[in-house]
Amino acid sequence: MYPPEMTIPMARELTERGFRALTTAEEVDEVLGKKEGSVLVVVNSVCGCAAANARPGAILSLQGEKKPDQCVTVFAGVDREATARAREYMLPYPPSSPSIALFKDGKLVHFLERFNIEGRPAEAIAENLRAAYERL
Repeated sequence: MYPPEMTIPMARELTERGFRALTTAEEVDEVLGKKEGSVLVVVNSVCGCAAANARPGAILSLQGEKKPDQCVTVFAGVDREATARAREYMLPYPPSSPSIALFKDGKLVHFLERFNIEGRPAEAIAENLRAAYERL
């Protein structure tokens, strides 16, 4: 577990831009267990690629006309229970931090693993996500 004073600013980067932080397995089930609508899930992390690529890319992706109905986040290494439950919904993909998942009507329809995020500019991640939103 990471010290809260270290991770709070990283979490706020998303929550201050409309992402709902999920901190329990029940909250994850409440959101991802629904069979209607679309949900973007960011598995947040303390690593540099989360700061430089994943969080900014997810935020930029929401500037287009088409966007998910809900945006949520779990924080790996902080919200262990919520992160573990979210990863169950992301199967068959292995655990990856950071990662970004898009669900439609309760089904995983798009997934960016760490290797899809690391080393890619935030703008490229945003474009990738916007293309997925167009298919919703």
